[in-house]
Amino acid sequence: MGSSTLATVLGATRAVLFDFDGPVCDVFAGYPALEVARHLAETLAEYDAALGSKAYGTDDPMEILRLAPQGGESALRTIEDELTKAEVTAVRLAGPPIPGAVAALEAARASGRKVAIVSNNSTACVRAFLTVHELRHLIDAVVGRAPYWPDAMKPDPHSLLRASSELETHPHECTLIGDSVTDVEAAKATGGRSIGFANKPGKERALEDAGADVVIRTMSSVAEALSSP
Repeated sequence: MGSSTLATVLGATRAVLFDFDGPVCDVFAGYPALEVARHLAETLAEYDAALGSKAYGTDDPMEILRLAPQGGESALRTIEDELTKAEVTAVRLAGPPIPGAVAALEAARASGRKVAIVSNNSTACVRAFLTVHELRHLIDAVVGRAPYWPDAMKPDPHSLLRASSELETHPHECTLIGDSVTDVEAAKATGGRSIGFANKPGKERALEDAGADVVIRTMSSVAEALSSP
C-alpha cells in the first residue's frame, strides 16, 4: 500500500472518478457474466470458428471484446453492440448500488469536488443504472468505453484523460476509485492518484502491489473521509 492516508489522497483531489463495476454496481449480479460471455463466444464463432473457440475459454465478456478485432471490423461491431445490450439488461437486474457507494457519491458532490464515472462498461449501461436508481444528479460526467475501440479500455488511460478534460480538471488532481489492478495502472499512467477498493479476499495485496495510493475495504470509508472536517 502507498504511504498516503485516505484523507491525504482526497485532500489533494479536485475530481473523484469512480470505476463503475465494483465501486458503484455489481453489474452481473442478476445476469451472470458467464452467460453473457457464452452468448458473445457463440456470436464471435459465427465470424471465426477458431476465435470463437478461444472465446469459450473465458468467462469475462470484456476479454471477448478484446478478442473481437481479430475477427474483423464486422465481428468487432457485432460483439460491441451485443455486449452493450447485455450490459444494459444486466444493470436493470443487478439490484441496488454497492453499500456505501451512494453515500460516497453524495459526499464527493457535497464537498465541492467534481464527480465522474469512468468505466470499461458502456456509457449506455452506466447511464441506465444511474437513471433506475435516480443518481444522475450526483454525476458531472459519465465516460464509458470508447465504442469499437477495446484497446482504449483501462489500463489504457484514455477514459481517465477524457474524464479530466470533460471535468476541466488536471489529471494530477483526479483520483480514481477502482477495484482492479487495471484501474490503478490507468491512474498511474495519467499521473493521477488511485484508491484501491478491495471488495474481495486477496485483492488488497494485488492493489497494493500495483501501486494504489491507499486501499480501502468499504465504500463507506470514502464518504466518511470526505465528510470529515
